[in-house]
Amino acid sequence: MKKSAFLLAALCSGTLLLGSCNSDKSADTTTTATTSAPADTAAAGDMAGMDHSKMADGTAGTSPLMASMNEMMAKMDAMKPKGNTDHDFAHMMMEHHKGAIAMADIELRDGKDATMRQIAEKIKADQQKEIGELEPIAERLDSAPTNYKPQDPADPFTAQMKASMDGMMKNMPATVADPDMNFNMLMTVHHQSAVDMAKAELAHGKDTKLKEMAQMMIDAQQKEIQQFKDWHAKNAGKMQSAGAAYVCPMNDGGQSNAPGKCPKCGMDLEKKA
Repeated sequence: MKKSAFLLAALCSGTLLLGSCNSDKSADTTTTATTSAPADTAAAGDMAGMDHSKMADGTAGTSPLMASMNEMMAKMDAMKPKGNTDHDFAHMMMEHHKGAIAMADIELRDGKDATMRQIAEKIKADQQKEIGELEPIAERLDSAPTNYKPQDPADPFTAQMKASMDGMMKNMPATVADPDMNFNMLMTVHHQSAVDMAKAELAHGKDTKLKEMAQMMIDAQQKEIQQFKDWHAKNAGKMQSAGAAYVCPMNDGGQSNAPGKCPKCGMDLEKKA
């Protein structure tokens, strides 16, 4: 993400997460810092050098859902990592959840399929609830000690969070004409990035409550990913092209609603005659 390598990784996505008492802090937060260097050596966007500012180019064009994901990524990019795994995961996951809620709202506005709308309603309710639970945890962690290096791409937590966002970028689907199918495909990759972020928290986080939430996120979103895949398999007929305005001169199927590079061969897309 633009110089937010990691917080993009926002540190991320969800899926990468505030009042509270000092008594909880000692029980649930890490008390041993592995580095004494201040985590703000890299201003917002300095976590390992990712640039996802052109996320929509050559993929999902300018669809409302893609625009929503781009907005989420920009906000995650703007976040400044503290250098504490639990703190940064909590704040990033809250922003990732807000992105999922925005996408669910678009599906409820534009979608027609009863199953996709039902899942969108559940996603919105679940993630609003989780944001409410994450806020006091994130606030409690504002004074937590540093325990990883967000500016170091070799740091295990930084690398795993970056990979979660890179995976989402790599698997970003092209837009089709049907809004329900678009929601299905984009939310699938969005959920997967949240799952990957949560796995990073399980592997490197220290806060007991936050790790419990991360496991619940994994379980819930993997279940929904399977529901998305099952629906997708039964609705293959909705995969018609959205009539992209720009196509690849090599006729390899690459297309987009906006100027950019072909997602298949890398050549400049050309405006349809």
